[in-house]
Amino acid sequence: MKDFNLHSITGLSGLEAARRLKTEGYNELPPTRQRGIGAIVLEVTREPMFLLLVACGVLYLGVGELREALMLLGFVFVIMAITIYQDRKTERALEALRDLTSPRALVIRGGEQKRIPGREVVREDILVLAQGDRVPADAAILWNENLLLDESLLTGESAPVRKAPWDGVSPITRAGGEDQSFVFSGTLVVQGNGIARVMATGAATEIGKVGIALQKVETQQTLLQIETRKVVRAVAIFGLSLCTLVVVVYGINMGNWLHGLLAGIALAMAMLPEEFPVVLTIFLALGAWRISKNRVLTRRVPAVETLGSATVLCVDKTGTLTQNRMSVRKIFVAGEFLEVTHPSPKALPESFHEVIEFSVLASERNPFDPMEKALRQLGEHTLNNTEHLHDDWTLIHEYPLSRELLALSHVHRLPSGERYVIAAKGAPEAIADLCHLNPSEGLELSRAVQAMAGEGLRVLGVGKAYFQKAPLPGEQHDFQFQFLGLVGLEDPVRPTVAGALRDCYTAGIRMVMITGDYPGTAQNIARQIGLTPRDEVLTGTDLDRMSDAELQVKVRTANIFARVMPEQKLRLVNALKANGEIVAMTGDGVNDAPALKSAHIGIAMGERGTDVAREAASLVLLDDDFSSIVQAVRLGRRIFDNLHKAMAYILAIHVPIAGMSLLPVLLKWPLVLFPVHIVFLELIIDPACSIAFEAEPEEEDIMHRPPRDSRKPLFNGSMVALSLLQGLSVLVILLVVFLISLYRGQGVQEARALTFTTLVAANLGLILTNRSWSRTIWATLRSANIALGWVFGGAIALLLLVLYVPFLRKLFHFTFLYPGDLLICLFAGVCSILWFEGLKALKRRSHSNLIR
Repeated sequence: MKDFNLHSITGLSGLEAARRLKTEGYNELPPTRQRGIGAIVLEVTREPMFLLLVACGVLYLGVGELREALMLLGFVFVIMAITIYQDRKTERALEALRDLTSPRALVIRGGEQKRIPGREVVREDILVLAQGDRVPADAAILWNENLLLDESLLTGESAPVRKAPWDGVSPITRAGGEDQSFVFSGTLVVQGNGIARVMATGAATEIGKVGIALQKVETQQTLLQIETRKVVRAVAIFGLSLCTLVVVVYGINMGNWLHGLLAGIALAMAMLPEEFPVVLTIFLALGAWRISKNRVLTRRVPAVETLGSATVLCVDKTGTLTQNRMSVRKIFVAGEFLEVTHPSPKALPESFHEVIEFSVLASERNPFDPMEKALRQLGEHTLNNTEHLHDDWTLIHEYPLSRELLALSHVHRLPSGERYVIAAKGAPEAIADLCHLNPSEGLELSRAVQAMAGEGLRVLGVGKAYFQKAPLPGEQHDFQFQFLGLVGLEDPVRPTVAGALRDCYTAGIRMVMITGDYPGTAQNIARQIGLTPRDEVLTGTDLDRMSDAELQVKVRTANIFARVMPEQKLRLVNALKANGEIVAMTGDGVNDAPALKSAHIGIAMGERGTDVAREAASLVLLDDDFSSIVQAVRLGRRIFDNLHKAMAYILAIHVPIAGMSLLPVLLKWPLVLFPVHIVFLELIIDPACSIAFEAEPEEEDIMHRPPRDSRKPLFNGSMVALSLLQGLSVLVILLVVFLISLYRGQGVQEARALTFTTLVAANLGLILTNRSWSRTIWATLRSANIALGWVFGGAIALLLLVLYVPFLRKLFHFTFLYPGDLLICLFAGVCSILWFEGLKALKRRSHSNLIR
């Protein structure tokens, strides 16, 4: 609509929007049914450990041991409480991520454009729609320009449909058909832009009526989950076989099948690797939550696994390496350059007025684009109180920028109505084409463009034309344009980029800059951030001339790509992947989506990115800052490190528990561990592996080592071997303590008490030694871990209770232990891990000598 005036729309006030949000609710579909306490309890009752505990309790009742039965059934509720706490913590983390995944919406409130979460859009809000946006609510179109929408989500029709302005009275209809006056929640703007008034939100929208859940965290099997499931299955099968053997051997040797069943269940509880899947789920969910606290939203859980393996970061220049806040720095007119200082001067030389005048006329009056903001700010500052600002001129038509012609024109009608003034701006080569420059003029222009681009400036050409009052032509080429000059703008580099890039280099991660700007601009930015070109700068034209095989060779060394079109990013990603790289790619536009989806880690921009890009990406960069990507990589490495430590600890601690459950049966010794003892140990193991290790601080060298090999499994040979050796060393110490105390005539109950206390001490030692596989326990004690303190305090308190409260001591079949006994147990527990501490110290000394 030519007479539409965007500036006359003020939208709702902030207070009115808040009132409607409170009374009508958030703009979201009814949430999926959450798991309540009852559902979690029901799931716990199906867990093997729960069933084993109940079976033990029933068997103890069968043999008349009421106290043991009640103790085990009491442990059932304790373990259930721990499980509920862990599940609710995971659910809260996932809920926080769901809140963050709400699409963003650009609205007009109080006369200003504001970007808000889509869930906060209310009825009667004014939406500003642009190409690539996902429509947040059902709305009536007030104004549009070449607006096409993909409504296939609602209609099944793949072809986009054209839209027309609303007449102000027609009721909202269903989606489908050309020239409708309504846009619908969940549909996609594929071309053009528009202004629309919200008619319905949430469940009242078309998509809400059919109950389609658009925003939810995806649940999918990751490589780690698949690997863990295989390990759990293998250990479970092996453990079940041993349990069956124990029951049979005990029943035949001792003639007591009921106690044989108890011994078999005890071994099953010792062998059951129930912690593996629990730990993996908690680590990935809380890891995604931790990353989101650093302004990086995880949309797909596998990205948490992959972050630590990233070898190449492909990064957009604009807005990621730079601040996306433009300012005019240089102007070129008639062979003369003018340096613009900041803060801007109060006046410009007269010869430079016209190029700024027409660059402002070719911009929006209330611009959103950073370059247009910079042009208008300079114009208002330097041309104020002159005849070169024209707020009384009427904008009657816009010729949009297109793929074929990278320039746009605004047609203004003079107050007298006698003629039209056309202002054009765009890529210098496009403006030169519109102005039909001769070869010598074109050569002069090319030299000026190269000089400005070499200084890292974003260069725009500006032209003007006049047209008498008559029907306007269909194309910009039909006007007789006159070339006015060039405007060079700069986007300052973010101050955090240089430091983050140094972290990348020390971490063995290569950075590749990809930009649509000129090579000179890219090289200037590279110099500022410390990105040293490893090869010549390649352009989009160079890429078009290369075969896929040639490109694979080039991307091994080239790290700056300029004048690249979005669709060419996909070729770059595929070439890097073909070379075996683990690729992280940033993008913000609709055409970036294929590259984001193809990359191992697609990273969309949260502030300026389109919804299509965000939906295709694994991560969303909420502040568009490159340093946040590097911080996410750091956190990804920490998460995998801690997961590795937790899994190693779980594997190690189960060896002595299983050994002390199995060997006495096979060797006809008195039983050392009953189910009650194993349940007690589980009360330490579960919080330690799922909470204490998850909260462990990062290693000192986390960004001073190469990326993790993504093909290397978590349960690799060295990890399993070292964990088994840790467990076997503890088992040997326990056997020594048990046999010495038993054969010195101290009695079975005292031998059991000494062995169990040693096992608890060794368990705490295993936790401490597995906090780091490179630093000694003494070094790790300087790193605070509050959760670990609670685990240790709780374990020691519980141990003292079962040793010195007569009722509990009798339930655990212990005798009284003296302080000297406790010191012996502590010493034995420490001895079980000394060899691993010595190995770490030796490796650290060898590494230090190698550096020297």
